Amino acid sequence: MRKTLLLLLLFYFQFSYAQKTDQEISLNFTNKELPEILKEMESITNFKFFFEEDWFGLNKYSGEYSNEKLTIVLEDILKETNINYYIKGERIILTRGSLIYDRLPKGFLEIQEEREIVQENQSADPVFYNENEEQAEVVETVLIGKENRQSNRSTYRLSGRVVSEKGDPISGLNILIPNQNKGTVTDINGNFEIRLPKGINILETQALGVDKVKKRLIVYNDGVLNLQLKESFEELSEVLVEANARDNVRTALTGVEKINVAEIKNIPLVLGERDILKVATTLPGITTAGEAASGYNVRGGKTDQNLILLDEGVIYNPTHFFGIFSGLNPFTTGDVSIYKGSIPAEYGGRLSSVFDLNTKTGNKEEFAGEVSIGPVTGNLSLEIPIVDGKSSLIVGGRGTYSDWILNLLEEESLQDSRASFYDVVAKYNHKFNNSDELNISGYYSNDVFSITSDSLFSYTNRMFSLSYNKFINEKHQGELVVTNSNYDFNLDFESDFGNDFESGYTINESEVKVKMKYFHNNAHTFNYGISGKYYNVSPGNINPGSAESLIEPLSISKERALETAIFIEDSFEVTERLLINAGLRYSFYTAFGPAEINSYEAGLPRNENTVTGVETYDSREVIETYGGPEVRISGRYFLTPTFSTKLSYNNTYQYIHTLSNNTTAAPTDTYKLSDNYIKPQRANQFALGLFKNFDNNIYELSLEGYYKTSNNLLDYKVGADLFLNKNIETEVLQGEGEAYGAELLLKKNKGRLNGYLGYTYSRSFIKLEGDFQEETVNNGEFFPTNFDKPHDFSAVLNYKLTQRFSFSANFVYQTGRPVTYPIAKYNFNNSEYVMYSDRNQFRIPDYYRLDLSFNVEGNHKIEKFAHSFWNISVYNVLGRNNPYSVFFVTDSGEVKAYQSSIFSIPIPTITYNFRF
Repeated sequence: MRKTLLLLLLFYFQFSYAQKTDQEISLNFTNKELPEILKEMESITNFKFFFEEDWFGLNKYSGEYSNEKLTIVLEDILKETNINYYIKGERIILTRGSLIYDRLPKGFLEIQEEREIVQENQSADPVFYNENEEQAEVVETVLIGKENRQSNRSTYRLSGRVVSEKGDPISGLNILIPNQNKGTVTDINGNFEIRLPKGINILETQALGVDKVKKRLIVYNDGVLNLQLKESFEELSEVLVEANARDNVRTALTGVEKINVAEIKNIPLVLGERDILKVATTLPGITTAGEAASGYNVRGGKTDQNLILLDEGVIYNPTHFFGIFSGLNPFTTGDVSIYKGSIPAEYGGRLSSVFDLNTKTGNKEEFAGEVSIGPVTGNLSLEIPIVDGKSSLIVGGRGTYSDWILNLLEEESLQDSRASFYDVVAKYNHKFNNSDELNISGYYSNDVFSITSDSLFSYTNRMFSLSYNKFINEKHQGELVVTNSNYDFNLDFESDFGNDFESGYTINESEVKVKMKYFHNNAHTFNYGISGKYYNVSPGNINPGSAESLIEPLSISKERALETAIFIEDSFEVTERLLINAGLRYSFYTAFGPAEINSYEAGLPRNENTVTGVETYDSREVIETYGGPEVRISGRYFLTPTFSTKLSYNNTYQYIHTLSNNTTAAPTDTYKLSDNYIKPQRANQFALGLFKNFDNNIYELSLEGYYKTSNNLLDYKVGADLFLNKNIETEVLQGEGEAYGAELLLKKNKGRLNGYLGYTYSRSFIKLEGDFQEETVNNGEFFPTNFDKPHDFSAVLNYKLTQRFSFSANFVYQTGRPVTYPIAKYNFNNSEYVMYSDRNQFRIPDYYRLDLSFNVEGNHKIEKFAHSFWNISVYNVLGRNNPYSVFFVTDSGEVKAYQSSIFSIPIPTITYNFRF
């Protein structure tokens, strides 16, 4: 009887409690803060709320509830906050983030015992981070997310954005979680994302130019942490080019260079231009064929083997004035990543490297800009808020006034010369919410160039990019990217002999890519996706320049192809010491009509005399297909927390080729797609490196070695005519390539004297051996490529006298590139001929150059309109007459050698910049 009565009383009290918590209320409020809403709820119920008013901020809410349960109303009005509640009788206690438990969960004691064992095992390893080091330091505590009783997840997503006091995004900032031995880096927009275990985590930030921040995070659920950091003026001009602190040691990728665009202003370059790609050539493994040469050679590769991306869109010619100036605006460019070893699986279509550049996101809070005035160019960028805190537009434009300068010169030979260029870039960013973001970018450049009165060269780049980022859930996020790129080259020739003409070529490509990221757990993060790229190439045409011209019109048939790919990549943390990044990309290429392709007699070399017929392909009819798997795998192993070794392997396919018989890019170059005669290029690269940081990341040392083999490299026959040739397959050769080398980089990131020293030993060879004599070069043996330069040394140094005044120096030494010389003359049938050496048997003289600059920063007053910067530099201080090329001319029966140079005297420059 007693038991029955006790059960009835217990049931009664539980029923009464449930009745109170499920009390139905009616509530209507408009544009009110949460404390006001809670007090209104107190007035219509018997409940009393307990909370701190400063928990809620100034956000205002509106809502309408009719006969709704109290708990449902509370859940609804608190869902956008980190506030939880606990009902005890007629009291409602609010908490920030955490839950109040009135009973221990099942198995609690067993779980606690297991955690103690795990903590003991973790602290037993003295090599990595020891949490006890943080105990004595008092840091701000931040609550992340809101605890959920139903959640059984072990990790949660922390995201946020880091900006300066002016609201500018801070990219490349290291977000470190030392107690978990993990971290991440902010992107171009200052955004970051990392997964953390539930409970206490220590967060630290590290970056040059901003103050360090340390916070204690109590993670309850997914959440957002936005940071506003103060600038650290004592380090304004210290580092010129930097990899993110610890990234060189911590990541699994080999052969990755990162350039901090904001910090390259001190490096003295020709005519005072702040040139991103010229700075890249001072890093190990990246060279050019010569001073002011267009194109870049990476680890023994050709210039067309580099994929240069701006906001995911391809830029085919990123230079002005045929290589003297960069075509990429440093004022609008945020971060630059160069992959020359481990190329991520999402990238394809090139053998040697990927230059991944991103345009900055404009300031969403206030109007800002930057201006530069130099001796031949001017630069202006503007950041314009569109919707406060949500969207912005950044626009940058550069132009040269060299035409005006040429007109002022009294030199008669230059009176009809032209040399002008301009480029414009714009990016619109709109953040709809924490889950959806839109970016739209556009780029256009135009060059017009003429040193003689009869030839006018012009070329344009056009690029459009659209990307939509979507945060799907705590594990999944994706991005849709649509791009279009167009490169157009034209040559106008005027003559008094009736042979004036207009000529040019065009390449256009469009791509759609879907990229996904999946956070499986702490050990695995997957990147996967699919892409499709459509090529439309007009290889060349020529038309008479006037009605009197004798030139016959000629147009090479268009080429079309589709390149598709699927890819997946996993970053797998095997242990605290071992990290593996493994990826697989499968690319598939289809060339299709309309087209007319020659057939040649079997067993004979391809030439005009061995053509047996023409095969016609209709529109969209398949001409040839190629494809295959591309493996990308790399691993890092910690020898100590500041010393690691890395190993990588990757193989790549390239389906588009540049046709050129010049060492560097030239007006007669054009593009060719793979077809049934010209196969795609393929390469395999192995790399091994040692990476060490010293003195709290003040010094960085890296040593990397690589070995690369290539197949189907495109070259040309002796005496080949590549310009406007309908049967180009009769003039080109495909052979094997071999490249190997070692790269040493020593960097000092802080202190009065800072900068880096780089040395590269690199060899690059090609073998052209066909079935016939005319298809064989140098007896079918390996010989140096046009860009083989065994030794390359560079030093970029900055010495800071005070916080405002500093000196900078840039020294470069390179082995002279290979060249083919005439070695003899002979007579045949009463005619005199010149005999040349084996191809690339000799070398031009070595190249070296010293540049110096004096830099003056504006004062560091906070309340002023703009921050100024003066750069006074001298390019080629030693007046070294470095040879760009060596050529030979027959004069009165005598062969004479001549040397051409680009900048053979010291060139002083004064440039003024100010940022507002």
